[in-house]
Amino acid sequence: MAIKSKSRQKKFDTRIDFTPMVDMNMLLITFFMLCTTMIKSQTLQIALPSNEKVENEQKNKVKESEAITIIIDGKLDEKTGLAKPDEGMLYYYDGKPETANLAQGESNMKQAEFGSKAGAYDAIRGILQERNKEVVLKVNDLKKKWKDMGFSNNEEKNDSIYQAERKKVMNDSTLKRPVVIIKATPNASYANVVSVLDEMQINSINRYQIDRMNEVDSAMMIMLQGKNLKK
Repeated sequence: MAIKSKSRQKKFDTRIDFTPMVDMNMLLITFFMLCTTMIKSQTLQIALPSNEKVENEQKNKVKESEAITIIIDGKLDEKTGLAKPDEGMLYYYDGKPETANLAQGESNMKQAEFGSKAGAYDAIRGILQERNKEVVLKVNDLKKKWKDMGFSNNEEKNDSIYQAERKKVMNDSTLKRPVVIIKATPNASYANVVSVLDEMQINSINRYQIDRMNEVDSAMMIMLQGKNLKK
């Protein structure tokens, strides 16, 4: 008697065709590219000076009583020849430079040494605060109100109102505000210049500019340096 073989089920290979998915992926990519907003590059806005001539030159003039000039002079490292970021000298004078008696060693320029222990930035800060006293007092009152959430119970709204009110005070032309002219010698380091610019923000001064040294400034500095060496 013949033995019947067991029937076997025919197996089929399972295969998934991904060809249609390629078209689907391309459609999705196209959809997201058209509907997605790309990230915009964030750049620092710099107000460049205009080439147009000012018709009325009086607009560029500053009252002598409001002007204060700060000159930054650094000390060079004998080994590297580079400016030391934490050592140097600050020179400053009010209004116009007084050079009538420069030959006799007299001028209105003063100096203050700065460094880790000298505290010259504290000295210049006191001078700037005295010149900008009216603005500083009003800004301090606003800052106290801001800390106490006096503008709004909402933190974001409180900050927004404070910044707007502070800007109004700093731009108030009825208040006595100084105009600071910042100059730097070739020996001054970048860190020194940044520290002086920080003082403008600390003392709520929004009228300042960076200018170049001139022959009068250099002559006054040399005279003052020689005068101090004789002491």
